[in-house]
Parts: sequence; C-alpha cells; structure tokens
Amino acid sequence: MKTVKRVFLSAICGWMTTAVFAQSDGVPYLFDMVHNNPGEAATVSKYTNPAFLKKTGFNGMVPQWYIQCALTYEAFDKDLFPEGSKEKEWILNKRKEVQEKLHEAEKKGMNVYAFTDVMVLPTLLLEKYQNQMVRPSERKASFNVIHGRLAPDINQPLTEKVMQAQIDEIFTVFPELDGLVIRFGETYLYDTPYHSGGSPIRDGGEAGIAAHVKFINLLREVVCEKYGKKLFYRTWGMDSFHTSVDMFRKITEQIEPHPNLVFSIKYTEGDFHRLVRFNRTIDAGKHPFIIEFQGQPEYCGKGAHPVYVFGGMLRGFEENERLLPESPQGVLQFTGDPRLQGIWTWSRGGGWRGPYISNELWCDVNTLAAAIWSRDTCLTEEEVLRKTAQRIGVKKESVPDFIQLLKLAEKGVVRAQYSLIDPGKSGFNIWWSRDQYFSGENSLSKFMTYIIKQDMQRQLLEEKQEANKIWNEIEQLAKNIQMKDKETEQFLRVSATYGRIKHAVAAIAQELFMYGKEYQLSGVLNKEVMQDIITRYDALWKEWNELKKESCCPTLYEPLAFSLTGKEGVSGTRNGSLEETVEKYRKLIQTQEE
Repeated sequence: MKTVKRVFLSAICGWMTTAVFAQSDGVPYLFDMVHNNPGEAATVSKYTNPAFLKKTGFNGMVPQWYIQCALTYEAFDKDLFPEGSKEKEWILNKRKEVQEKLHEAEKKGMNVYAFTDVMVLPTLLLEKYQNQMVRPSERKASFNVIHGRLAPDINQPLTEKVMQAQIDEIFTVFPELDGLVIRFGETYLYDTPYHSGGSPIRDGGEAGIAAHVKFINLLREVVCEKYGKKLFYRTWGMDSFHTSVDMFRKITEQIEPHPNLVFSIKYTEGDFHRLVRFNRTIDAGKHPFIIEFQGQPEYCGKGAHPVYVFGGMLRGFEENERLLPESPQGVLQFTGDPRLQGIWTWSRGGGWRGPYISNELWCDVNTLAAAIWSRDTCLTEEEVLRKTAQRIGVKKESVPDFIQLLKLAEKGVVRAQYSLIDPGKSGFNIWWSRDQYFSGENSLSKFMTYIIKQDMQRQLLEEKQEANKIWNEIEQLAKNIQMKDKETEQFLRVSATYGRIKHAVAAIAQELFMYGKEYQLSGVLNKEVMQDIITRYDALWKEWNELKKESCCPTLYEPLAFSLTGKEGVSGTRNGSLEETVEKYRKLIQTQEE
C-alpha cells in the first residue's frame, strides 16, 4: 500500500507538493557543506561563498567552522581560563573568525546551520571535571583518531549541565545562527589544539538507545524549545542508528516530534559507496528528515575523473534492486512524502587526503543536479541533467554526449573498481580502494575465493573487459564535448583519460588478485598470464605519470594501502598494498624462471 501511495503522490506531484511545500515544487531545505580533510588546510571552493550558494538556489550552508571551540564557558566556570592564556587567546580568535563569517553569510541572506561536535570541549575543562563527566575507564585515555579523547558520557552527572552551558553560549555569542547540525559519532581534533572530547554516547545495544534518546531530548529542549532554533540530528555514527531499522525506530519513536527537529540521514545504508543498499531507515520513522548526498565521492575518485552519483541517489543504482528488491531504491520514491524535508549536499569533502583537484567540474555535476532537482522535484532525471549541463557551461550541441558520458561513468565505476557479480553474496570488500589508495590481494581474498569456487573467473574477466571498453568510450566522448570555458573543457578531457587509466589499474589489479588466488589454492603459477598482467600494469602507471604533466591533472592515486593510526591520521602504507602484491608476483616469476 505504501508503494502505491508513493506512485500516486509522484503522479500528482504538482498538486501535492504545492499543498505540502507551500507553493513550491521543491523541498524546504537545500543545504551544502564543504568538509575539509582532517588536519589539512581548508578546502578552497566557490561552495564556501554564501553569495554563490544563494545564487545557486541553496537556502542553508553547513560550515565546518568548529563553532563549539569558540566558547569560554565563563558562565559555567569563570576561573577556567587564566587571563592571557594561550588557550583563551586561541578561542577568542576563533570566535572573531566565526563572527566575521556569520556576518558575511547574513549579509548575503544565507541561513547558517553550524556543523557541530557538541561534546568537544576545552581540554582544561575536561581535565578539571573528568571525574564527573568521563567514565572511569576512559579518564586519561590516549588520543584516538576517530573517537577523540576524554569523551564525556551523557550519563555522567555533570555532562548534561556542561552541554546546556555550551548551547547557551553558542546562541548567546552567535545569535545569527539559524541552528545546529549535530555530529555525534566521529570526532576529529587535528584542527582544535586546545580541545578534547568525543561522542557522548558510549554504549551500544539498549543502553546506547537510551543514551540517544536522552541526548536528543536534551538538545530538543534547549535548541528547539528554549532558543527556537533548528536542530538537524545526524544518524551517522559508529553504532547502528544509521543502518538498523529496528534501532532507528526504537530511538525515534521515543522522541516527541517538534517543528524544529529534523533527522539527517545518508541515502546509503552505510557510507557513500556503491554496492550498498539504499538506506531503509529513511522509510522507518515518523519524523521529518533531510537526505545527505556526497557530490565529491571519496570512494570514487573525489572529482578527479567522471563520476555520476546523483542519478543513483534519485532512482537507485543498478545494483540496488539485486541487493534488496522489496526496499525503496531511491529518493524519488519519497517525492510528495511530507517527511522528506530537504537535501544536504556535500559539494566538497569527505574521506581523507587525495586525489586533489584543481577544477570542480565533477563535484558541480552531482551537487548542482541535486540542487536543481531539490528546487523542482517534478523534473525528470533527463531534464535535471540538461539543466545541469547548461549551468556548468556545456555547449548546446554537446549536451547529449555529456549526458551519455555521465551515464557511462555510472556503469564504468561499478564494473571496474567494484564488481556486479552476485552483490551481497560474493563478499566483495568495497573498502579495498578508498581516497587515493589501493590495497593488495588480501583485501579481496574472500571475493576471489568465491569467484574461483563458483567457477566465475571468465565472468570476472569479461566484466573488467567491459569496464575498460566503457572507459575508452568515455575518453572518446570527452574529446568531442565542447564547453564555454576552455580550461574546464581541457580538464574534462584530461580527467576522462585519468578515469580510463585509474579504472584500468583497478580492473587489472583484480585480474592479478584472481590469478594470485588460483596460485594460492593450486600451487601452480600461470607465469605467462601473470607476466602479461604486470607488464600492462607497469605501462598504465607510466602513462598515468605522463598524464600528470598536464597542469590541470589531479594528483594521482598511490599503490599503497589506506592506513589510519594514532595522531598521524591517514597515510599510505606498503604493508597490505597493491604495490606489495605486484612486487610479490614479480619476484615469484623471476625466481621460477631462474
């Protein structure tokens, strides 16, 4: 019955959205965020400019200004910071910086909903009151790259009082703020030298559910009721709130709806990967929600090559129906549903490190497509793409080829970097390549064992051949697409070649892993095939390094494994890497020939 209702609402879109969304065919909220890489310089982007966002149709920005770190807590503890201390000086400078940015946004008529780690607090405060805020087992805990340090527990006696003091000071010092976007599950402290903290929800299971309820209700009381501000509570974290329908319902059903309380949910059931289901929690609750959407996919090149994910978010990727056919497949199925209140695009950022880009073309494609659809949800995908192409400067005669290129990129990414062979059953590790890194054979060991035991080697090789064919077609299409801006036209062509090479490397890596797994299982090394793979692999890297000489070429991937450790954060490591695997078989071939 629910599906029929959605189809009916979509069919009468003009009438229904006019009724629900007050003379608009779009959703009420259209936000954007530029998420900086932890510990790195702030991303330079037009999307940090409130005037650009306003002109583009956004009515809210979600800045990563560390607003929670611009507070002195004098109303809570007037003796916390000695006058002239380096901590207080840093905090007051941060306050001034945020105030200036807020004033600029206000002048441009742009609403600001600060991206906020609520329980990140001055280290001096946490050290002073840790016995009343931090669990005994976690006091004096060492730095953790994701969970922070000295993380307050919402169930400790003083945490609630400090949290209220924090929000009071936020809206007293920054009255222009329109609301907060709450992040509770990941805490990065690289850019906040005098602050500590982490998620105030320290348990899983029923205790974790109760903690969420307590946390949300407190925020609701202070942010929504006391100050009349908007509260967008993200479900993303390190627990199952984001992915478990049961947990989502147990939490949200205990929260009284409020017109200023909106939940924020990623459209993917997990992180922004391919081969993951559309998020079923989106359809599980009674509260209004906004959808989080990444315009610069961190797992698919970060804008270094053609990537198209807007269509998959809207109507579902080709793999979604195979993963869970009875589930909603995309946001389009919620058109006209009054719970759908908006789209929050991440135009830039997410993930770590590179590749780094000098042109935002592919970020624009996904972000602007989402913005255009959000302003008129009755547009078809094709209509959205035509408007997007026009906005980014594709010449009229080239628009059909540009749209074809995008649709090919959607197919090419999943066939080269991922695999469509028995999704959900084959054990494909979607994390084997992320950001600028490629892991080695062990990362796909389970998948390759499945392929061999199911006698699907030929099917895998044919999939990779198809992927290479698609990327060659993308490269050829790009050569003929005309754009009004010649620098962007050059980037389009270079990035298409970049994509063809990158995905050929990803495909050939999987060939190598498959034959390597055959060797591990049988003890017989197919030297001729393996040598041919390594020769082609070397040629691809040589070509990729030549391409890097182009001034607009993004930074290259590295044949190293993603490594997340201690205070250093993320780096590439040879241990468990693609490079290590290639050299292993290179030496093995040489040894057997001798």
